[in-house]
Amino acid sequence: MLTAILTGFIFAIFLVFTGKIFKGKLSILTSLIPLGLFIYFAGFISRISEGEVITRSYQWIPSFNVNLDFKLDGLSLLFTLMITGIGFLVFAYTSNYLKGHKYLDRFYGYLSVFMAAMLGLVLSDNMISLFVFWELTSISSFFLIGFNNDSEPSRKSAMTALGITGIGGLLLLAAALLFDNMAGTYSISEMVSMGEAIRGNEYYVLGVLLIFGAAFTKSAQFPFHFWLPGAMKAPTPVSTYLHSATMVKAGIYLLMRFTPILGGENVWNTTLIVVGGITMLYSAVHTIFRKDLKGILAYSTISALGILVFLTGLGTEDAFIAAAVFIIVHALYKATLFLVTGIIDHQTHTRDATKLNGLNKVMWPVGIAGILGAISSAGIPPSIGFLGKELIYDATTRSEFIVIILIIAIVLTKIFLLHAGFVAGIKPFTGKLPEEFSKVKMPPLILWVPPVFLAVLGMVFGLAPFLIDAPIIRPVVSSLLGGEAGEVHLGLWHGFNMVFILSLITIGVGTLLYILVKPSVKLVNAAAKFDKLAPEYLLNKFNQGFLWVSSYWTRFFQNGYLRNYVSMITLFVVLLVGYVILGSTHFKIDYTALTKVTISEIIVTLVLIAGVFYTVFTRSRLAAVVAMGVIGWSICLIFVFYSAPDLAMTQFSIDTLTVILFVLVLYKLPRYLKLSDYKTRIRDGILSSIFGVLIAMVALEVLSYPANNEIGDFYAQNAYLQAHGKNVVNVILVDFRGADTMIEISVLSIAAIGVFGLMKLRLKMSDRKRYQDK
Repeated sequence: MLTAILTGFIFAIFLVFTGKIFKGKLSILTSLIPLGLFIYFAGFISRISEGEVITRSYQWIPSFNVNLDFKLDGLSLLFTLMITGIGFLVFAYTSNYLKGHKYLDRFYGYLSVFMAAMLGLVLSDNMISLFVFWELTSISSFFLIGFNNDSEPSRKSAMTALGITGIGGLLLLAAALLFDNMAGTYSISEMVSMGEAIRGNEYYVLGVLLIFGAAFTKSAQFPFHFWLPGAMKAPTPVSTYLHSATMVKAGIYLLMRFTPILGGENVWNTTLIVVGGITMLYSAVHTIFRKDLKGILAYSTISALGILVFLTGLGTEDAFIAAAVFIIVHALYKATLFLVTGIIDHQTHTRDATKLNGLNKVMWPVGIAGILGAISSAGIPPSIGFLGKELIYDATTRSEFIVIILIIAIVLTKIFLLHAGFVAGIKPFTGKLPEEFSKVKMPPLILWVPPVFLAVLGMVFGLAPFLIDAPIIRPVVSSLLGGEAGEVHLGLWHGFNMVFILSLITIGVGTLLYILVKPSVKLVNAAAKFDKLAPEYLLNKFNQGFLWVSSYWTRFFQNGYLRNYVSMITLFVVLLVGYVILGSTHFKIDYTALTKVTISEIIVTLVLIAGVFYTVFTRSRLAAVVAMGVIGWSICLIFVFYSAPDLAMTQFSIDTLTVILFVLVLYKLPRYLKLSDYKTRIRDGILSSIFGVLIAMVALEVLSYPANNEIGDFYAQNAYLQAHGKNVVNVILVDFRGADTMIEISVLSIAAIGVFGLMKLRLKMSDRKRYQDK
């Protein structure tokens, strides 16, 4: 399994180094990679259908219990088959759709990385590796959505998608750390066996909320749904791949994978039903007010994802069967309709549903695919869409929750989705062909074969559901239940019952709605009046406010005045350290640890204090410099009193040179001026005094703790034995910490060179005059 995942990454690297050589000539051959992976994973169907679970584990960071653990069961097998199967068709479709594009090989590289990341995500059995692949899907999708990077809307959409899904990634990482704390492991399989203990843990609700945050942002659930319609700026192959079988279903996969661990509690089931119900109905209604085919398909995708969240929340075996079937239903018809939309856009250069009619006369194979896809989307027999709709209605009517409300919500949703499917798949190919499209040519074979194949496959599965019930659906349900599922037998006809009546109502009302309500500019404008209530509008306003606050914050702190920077740093240290010291009940000063003070020490200290005050209050720069020298020399004497002659000699040399340098610089400075007003000087004085008192308190606090002489004893004992030096301080500087000393010398040397260069810098006369004029 690791090899299958790495194949996509290796192929992407191969394209990076060979893209300029082949220049897209191997594009059609690239589809063999996902095809080979599809065949590989299809070989496991018989073993998985018999209840076998295939696991692989590779050590990664064993000290932190982080391994590359992979598991292939019914749920992950379904997703791998969709990722690779639809991936194969998208790869082949792209070879002509983007034919001649100068960055075609780069596009295939992004697509390969994304495919590999999705495979890693659905196969991971360790939450840390799951998080890594989760983030890789976000990053690679960012490059895919923003592939047309010369377009500002594309760049903005890519950033929005990355931002929203990136937040979800952080929540997933937090969830991984929390579950490790709760269960003592990152292994998802081990968590399944500890499900009851996890559900009884005090942090259970927090863990559920983190998983919800990750899943809802990735799978575009309300109110995080708006990034998905914006992602329609991407090329159609990206929209097809991301929004039918892969990225948007990653959140659904996460919810399903954690259902055996977290499911069964009210907070889990109720939240999923409510969020899924709001999302599916809200987005389905939105399709009425769109005229861009990709926009209609985007909102219908969000609605379908809401249905899957809704079914997961119901939590019954019937609901899990319906969800598993609907995943396949949605992947087939949505990929079909996206590919059909791409062909329409490619051939007619428009996706405006108000302008598209009669295209069946110039591209009849595409029309067949569109109509079959729309039939499956609408849930009309004999498509698999009808079977999926019946199962959804059946699971809803058997629910233990408020059945009548759920039935109304799901039926209304399916009515609006029927309308959306008809607009996207039937309307462009019926009616009179506009004159402007009379010269539209039949698309190449490689463009229309993939959607036709998917559309026909939807009909085949509808007529012969035994092809998927036991081999595919039953293992998926077993994964969701965390145990063995019962027998699954799918069929188109279940008798004349309540579910069949609901289906008839859906088809009848949905068809009537399609006849009466056609896409129009009027409807689009009507929806625009409510844009200020949309989550995306509120997010944009929040972003604008955040940028304004950030700008003000930056202008306030980064104002160009070094004095303000020092003041801010000092104030932060005062507040932080002061809070720790004064807020601590253990703060005390051990006066018994203080040594006796001699008269010489008192005199030197008084001289030092006098020098400080004189430096601050004198009006003479020269006198201030001399006073600073006196302060430095007084400190040197204190070092001598405490038996540090080397340190005193070094300090004395530095202070003396500093005084000399200051005196030399004084001749270059302008006349003495007071640059600070009285209030500013008082403020600075208070802050400096508090800082000094705080440092003194810290120093006195340190004395109350026993000294750890282990390091000092080590240096004292080994200075002569290992470094052959009698001066311990010198040995430390040049031997034990010689690298530090060398780096410090290098930094000072570089700084000195910089200062020397600035001193030698001379403006040209023209530049100097221009500067003076300003």
